[in-house]
Formats: sequence, structure tokens, C-alpha cells
Amino acid sequence: MALGTSERDGYLMRYGSGPALLRQAWSEVPIKARQWRPGEGKWSAHEVVVHCADSETYGATRIRLVLAEKEPLIIGYDENKWAEAFDYHGHDVELAFRTIETVRSNTVTMLRRLPEEAWNRAGRHSESGPYSDADWLRIYSEHLEIHARQIRRNIQAWNERSR
Repeated sequence: MALGTSERDGYLMRYGSGPALLRQAWSEVPIKARQWRPGEGKWSAHEVVVHCADSETYGATRIRLVLAEKEPLIIGYDENKWAEAFDYHGHDVELAFRTIETVRSNTVTMLRRLPEEAWNRAGRHSESGPYSDADWLRIYSEHLEIHARQIRRNIQAWNERSR
């Protein structure tokens, strides 16, 4: 469903503030807990941040494809395979944060400049079917919020592990 201007602006505001939320959550993680995994198949706070950097770079491409191309195909990916294949624990977390902040800043600036007629476009996602600019905004405006909460759950699990 298409978004009105005020609803879209609300999502863009959330999208723009996401990096600060993620960085704040990261700053709360005890240093010893940063690469600790809360369970089998769960990501450490470090892996969460690096995942967000990868997701942001691909997400920036996705919205550009949807808004500029005719009937684009958006390809899904297995985020767990990426975490393993790209050794997220070996990746510099500060570099990941700079990537997140730069990509988001660039993308939100571009999106805010678009005229009204540039919106209400769609393509197809390889896994979930129809994929519109409104879908992208909903997903990415909350993506870093979700992961900031995940990091805080990791902190809670870290603190409770020896009780």
C-alpha cells in the first residue's frame, strides 16, 4: 500500500535516527560480552553490527532499484551464511558503524530530495513477491531498531548467564 507524504516522512525520520540507536545499544555492551553469543545459532552483538553494515549497503541498492528501474528483481540472501562466509567476528566493528552511518546518511538525503512523483514504485522480491518503496521504508526504518533491541537482549542474557 502506498504511503502518504506525512507517513513517509515519519518512516524517513526513523530511518535517519537508526544508526544512533544502534551505536547507543553497542556502547552499553560490556567489552567482554561483545563477541559472546547468547546461544547456538545466535549472533553476538559484534555480529549484529556487522550484519547491519552489510544489510545497509544492500538495502541502499534495493531502494534505488525499486525507485529507478522498471520492474526490478530484488534478490534475497541468507544473512547467516553471510555472517559465516565473511567472518563477522574478524570484521572491524567501527568500520561497520561508519558504513552504516554513511550509507544511511547518503540514502536518507537522496530520498528526502525526491519529488512526490518519484514514489509509489514496486518490483519483486525473489523470496517474498511484490516489493514496493513503502515495503522498503517499513522494513528499513525499523531494521536498526530491531537490532538495537537484539543487542540489549544479548546484554541481558550476558548479565543473567551466571545467576
